[in-house]
Amino acid sequence: MTHTSSPETQEQLEALQNKFDAMGQNLDHQLEGFVHSKPINYWDYIQVDTLLSLQNQRTLVPDEMVFIMYHQINELLFKMILWEIEQVAYTQELNVAHFSEKLQRISRYFDMLTTSFTIMREGMQMEQYLKFRRTLSPASGFQSAQYRLIEFASTEYINLIDARFRESFKAKDEQDPLYYDEVIEHLYWQAAGKDYTTGEKTYTLKDFELKYKEDFIRFLKAYKNLNLWSKFKMLPAEDQKDATLVAAMRHYDHTVNIKWVMSHYHTAVHYLNQGKEPLEATGGSDWVKYMHPKYQKRIFFPDLWSEQERTDWGKNI
Repeated sequence: MTHTSSPETQEQLEALQNKFDAMGQNLDHQLEGFVHSKPINYWDYIQVDTLLSLQNQRTLVPDEMVFIMYHQINELLFKMILWEIEQVAYTQELNVAHFSEKLQRISRYFDMLTTSFTIMREGMQMEQYLKFRRTLSPASGFQSAQYRLIEFASTEYINLIDARFRESFKAKDEQDPLYYDEVIEHLYWQAAGKDYTTGEKTYTLKDFELKYKEDFIRFLKAYKNLNLWSKFKMLPAEDQKDATLVAAMRHYDHTVNIKWVMSHYHTAVHYLNQGKEPLEATGGSDWVKYMHPKYQKRIFFPDLWSEQERTDWGKNI
């Protein structure tokens, strides 16, 4: 049977020829491979069987499965957020429309994370949670490395330094070989696992740093001038005044550092504040002062907020 190729098919073949020529590959070999390739299906493409095999309980308590899957979904959303930020970070000719679109996407992911806390707060029985939570110790949601990378990729690290040390930290010598070790030591989340009067760290924090500290330092260096705040400040002055972009920046900042954090905080209060004194978190953290934005005043894009807004950050919520 003879088949005459359409002009569209010829055009596609020429495009393929150009593509594989540029790669130094033989088009005929690629086409032969395509003839023998297996048709794709949904379950293989999404890797459904693998994905559904990753939920392994440590107890027989049914609601532990909800807890595991919920946090796995969070990590997938964190990966989506980092994917979008990376596209802003490595775009050479960044324009307002592209920047705004990516920020709006990221905010939608965080909006989803924020509203999803009802799954934790109202979707698990208190009695069941209190049974399985101790089997999780010393693990803690505090140990989500992807969330730390999102913070590093969003703003200059000075804005993530513990509020108590932020001003004094500015005097440190950036050329010191141990400078980035000092950055890690003074990040706000150290408060969740470190006694600053003794310098003693919890096992949870020490284990977290043993696993990720070097990765964090490499990422901090890579994103020093590629984080969202730095990329914004590199835009022409007129673009920095664009109402849509400024609104997207502020929305993202408020969504991550107030709305999402407070949804997390209220969920923790629901499960951990069962008496006069709040229960200790599974990692042993002082979770109230670590989580509540009024203590740490984490603000990704400080110059986009008025002095009064920065002063009131996290209050009255």
